[in-house]
Amino acid sequence: MAGKEVLIVYASQEPKSLNGSFKTMTVEELKKQGCTVTVSDLYEMQFEPRTTRKDIVGDLYNPDHFNYGTEAWKAYENGCLTEDLIEEQKKVNKADLVIFQFPLYWFSMPAILKGWMDRVLVQGFAHDFPKCFDSGLLKNKLALLSFTTGGDEEIYSKKGPSGNIRYLLWPMQHGILHFCGFSVLSPQICFASEYVTEEKRKQMLTSWVKRLQTIWEEKPIQCVPEWYFGVI
Repeated sequence: MAGKEVLIVYASQEPKSLNGSFKTMTVEELKKQGCTVTVSDLYEMQFEPRTTRKDIVGDLYNPDHFNYGTEAWKAYENGCLTEDLIEEQKKVNKADLVIFQFPLYWFSMPAILKGWMDRVLVQGFAHDFPKCFDSGLLKNKLALLSFTTGGDEEIYSKKGPSGNIRYLLWPMQHGILHFCGFSVLSPQICFASEYVTEEKRKQMLTSWVKRLQTIWEEKPIQCVPEWYFGVI
């Protein structure tokens, strides 16, 4: 939709991977729609995933006992976060939709992406209790997880050895995105992407592009425990 702003936070080392192709085709399709698209390519940026004292410019709020959450919160309030974090927060502020594109690692996101969450979505910027979940500071923005898995869909079924894929989404979609106020769209999941045929990978890409053509018409999921752990 013309005039919409989209941020893609991309966490894959290989441009020729399916994740790389998803990122490229997402940019192309959304630009066709007249959207402004920004990409944070975390590996290319050599984004620092660790939360450290270096994230705060100037004096600490409590130099006698370093607490990252408190220090980042106070630094945000005082405009004393490092430039890399300020830039990422500006991108999020502009975005109507944030798409996270990544391969699933150990039932979660890659460390570099988790570090982005830890360092960018700080208190005061993304949440500020009791301003969380439906009242989170990033409400009125959409978020979507798009990722690949090593296992097939059966492995990530309710009766499979890994359990229902929705169980894994609880900490990522609910514990991070919904906590910060995002309205969460259904995830785009490509199962066993390294083991399927080339034709199947092409179908995955085609299906995603088709979805993007109507992405602005989608309704967010009901971000409640029943969506993840039981039938609504």
